[in-house]
Amino acid sequence: MAPMRAMSVSRQALARAAGLCCVVLIGAWLGLLIVGNVRTPVGPMDTTMTLRPSLTGGTKINVSPLGSLELRSHLAPLRLDVDVDRLDPDRAQALVSHPERISGLQQEIARDVGHGTRDVALRSCVAVVSGATALGLAVYRRPRRALAAGSLSLALLAACGLSAYATWNPESVMEPKYSGLLTSAPQVVGNARSIVTEFGVYQQELAKLVTNVTKLYDAASTLPAYQPDPATLRVLHVSDIHLNPAAWHIIGSLVTQYRIDVIIDSGDTMDHGSTAENRFLDAIPDLGAPYVWVRGNHDSAETQRYVAGLKNAHVLDDGQTVTIAGVRIAGMGDPEFTPDRSTADTDPDGAERAAGGRLAAALRAQARAGSPADIAVTHEPAAARETDGTVPLTLAGHLHRRETEVMKLGTRLKVEGSTGGGGLRALQNKEPEQVRASVLYLDSGTHHLQAWDEVTLGGLGLTTAEVSRHLPQGNRP
Repeated sequence: MAPMRAMSVSRQALARAAGLCCVVLIGAWLGLLIVGNVRTPVGPMDTTMTLRPSLTGGTKINVSPLGSLELRSHLAPLRLDVDVDRLDPDRAQALVSHPERISGLQQEIARDVGHGTRDVALRSCVAVVSGATALGLAVYRRPRRALAAGSLSLALLAACGLSAYATWNPESVMEPKYSGLLTSAPQVVGNARSIVTEFGVYQQELAKLVTNVTKLYDAASTLPAYQPDPATLRVLHVSDIHLNPAAWHIIGSLVTQYRIDVIIDSGDTMDHGSTAENRFLDAIPDLGAPYVWVRGNHDSAETQRYVAGLKNAHVLDDGQTVTIAGVRIAGMGDPEFTPDRSTADTDPDGAERAAGGRLAAALRAQARAGSPADIAVTHEPAAARETDGTVPLTLAGHLHRRETEVMKLGTRLKVEGSTGGGGLRALQNKEPEQVRASVLYLDSGTHHLQAWDEVTLGGLGLTTAEVSRHLPQGNRP
């Protein structure tokens, strides 16, 4: 009987502890929602800072009406939300009237953010403890249990703070994810090479931004665009269009907005590779940039012949190369044609690896001849992996999702998602597939990758737009 009573007491203790934890979490959350925000000036802006429960942490800055940006600033179950409420006309006019203050604006903003963060931390402590204590008193009606709930909530908040401090990533500001209008993305994100090597230009642009601030909030299109660096080459990587006509409009818009030098399509432009589908490709000559194309497993030999006959299009196969804007590109078409996946193959990756091996051999031969390639293109990642060590950058598609990795021998493999949102095949999925493309920034001298922007649109209906900036590890200031 004694062991049974002990087990019963143990279960009751566990139930009480679980109940106390629930009270603490709910009370802390309610406290943050009700009184956990702080209004604070940051430079010429009035902002509201709030701590919110979150599974991923980070910082989110909302700038109405332009959209928002997210920073992977820390890993903790708390996210810092910063809402830009308005631009104070008096403080903005003071900066316009006294341009010499621009040089000290960065330090002023840093001080303001520091003060605001401390204020929101203190207010959040009070909010969390008050909320947990009040709910504990309402539930248990015992002051000691209520104080225990408040103490536990403070301990949890301290643990979250230590976690955020331990995982703080100041470089997150170099890789923001923007949400908003696609047409504003290049102006907001700026130029990759300038961000890496010419940060001083942004101080001058800041003065222009403040000068035009009233117009900016009247119409987002007045945001001053950063001047493009003539030494930066821009490559647009698209893939797996799958007969989606909306993809041509998106590609044309990106070419215009980003001043693209060359478009690289890593295949599956078609769905069944039939002759009747060829007219879909007639949009290629009007996209505004040279179009480099490799065959995917949904593209037939007839598709390849038709693309080759189009103006401004360059078909690559069997390791052939083309040089555009000084960038030397080599490619290999998919060895398989399986539009309906009815063809049985005991080793589906074997043919891909063999094709990748032939491409790697061609790349090595070109390097020995003194004309090494800068970019290799295949459709399937299995073929692309065979080029490791023979070229700085390899592009692929096929997976309908993005992947980026530096392989063992130093080649960076970038797999693009579907620029056509999966085409008609997206209707087979439970949710619409997103539309994806990437803008790659290359140094005009070395042709090395300086940075890349991942452009993501919502699926059917195109209701959302995101641009996410990424820099290779060696390019982080």
